[in-house]
Amino acid sequence: MSILIKNTVLDNNITDILVENKTISRIAPHIEAPGAKVIECDRHLAAVLPFYNTHTHTAMSLLRGYADDLALFTWLNEHIWPAEAKMDAHDIYAGTRLGILEMIKSGCCYFNEMYWFPEEGIRAAGEMGVRADIGLVHLALPGSSTARSAEQIREDALKLRNDIPDGVRIALAPHAIYTVCESALRDVVQVAAELEMPLHIHCSETLREVEDCRREHNGLTPVEYLDSMGVLSEGTFLAHCVHLTGHDREIIAERKAVICHCPVSNMKLCSGTFDFQAALNSNCRITIGTDGASSNNNLSMVEEMKFAALAAKLKSNDPTAGKDEDILRCATLNGASAAGVNAGLSEGCAADILLVELDHCRMVGDYNLSANLVYSADSSVMHTLICNGKVIMEDHRVPGEEEIIADARKCCDKFRR
Repeated sequence: MSILIKNTVLDNNITDILVENKTISRIAPHIEAPGAKVIECDRHLAAVLPFYNTHTHTAMSLLRGYADDLALFTWLNEHIWPAEAKMDAHDIYAGTRLGILEMIKSGCCYFNEMYWFPEEGIRAAGEMGVRADIGLVHLALPGSSTARSAEQIREDALKLRNDIPDGVRIALAPHAIYTVCESALRDVVQVAAELEMPLHIHCSETLREVEDCRREHNGLTPVEYLDSMGVLSEGTFLAHCVHLTGHDREIIAERKAVICHCPVSNMKLCSGTFDFQAALNSNCRITIGTDGASSNNNLSMVEEMKFAALAAKLKSNDPTAGKDEDILRCATLNGASAAGVNAGLSEGCAADILLVELDHCRMVGDYNLSANLVYSADSSVMHTLICNGKVIMEDHRVPGEEEIIADARKCCDKFRR
């Protein structure tokens, strides 16, 4: 179906945008497109790029507020992992739909998932029309019964990739260096390279992780250790990267690996403060993620951008660090590039378009749209979202949202008990 966006504000000009075959086919005033679905902006809605959430655990929306104000390893070992052990496939499906609903409502059209029951994540993403990288999670400590051979990993990945919705990719997701032993990690890397699949791993999230890695691997940092095994490449997503050395940043930049910056989770768990400006100045590819809703406690990329900008200033002790245009680029274009999407509000680009309300009280004064999006906006300014040429939210409404919320609430009952 063709979509004609009429009288939208784009780069301070009033224009129309025509979407055909999942692509922006034409941008010009007064476009005529008989038979197209018309979205009339009446000069009150601006067209901007939507957000791309490069690190999250979406079904953890069911655990929002479940175990707060705890240290990371206490939070994981004593609360989150025991709760996750009770989750079945339907819980994952319901929690993922709830998380996707929240992301759509806050203007996000893509998420990079690391969670259990990946087939349920695939189903939820396909039904709700968003883009996603769905990770095949891998945990394998030495002697663990969860360890899988390269052949088994390859078989699992190919099975998942056999029939996936448009806009969804399968990734391999070894959890972290402290939960995946070296031999198992090498197997994952081998399969990712063979099948040309993205690879998604937590990296340098805490000082404890860095200190343990140095002690166990001849003084190597997590980044150096991963690089020694060929983990880092253009298709590698490194979640958090809070504790990086200058050499780490040089390696990441040279390998063109993707940093997934999650400032809210880092603050809440006291993992530390990522040095945004140092990574930017090192030409690292920086994107933004929300992490899961149990350590955030929401999946709003607009809120994440503000925290990213403020954290950058505090870390650098420089009010010019974390400029709004740099942060916005990380949350949009950089994320889209990492996801393999040719995003951009120009002819020939993928039809991912977000319409935001300019007359909203949070958007006035209206001197600088990017500054308003980073520092002022919240989910209520997000009006309509088009993903991959399909309208998935119109006038703040997402199809089936009441049923999605009701189903998720039923799943929460088991954890409440």
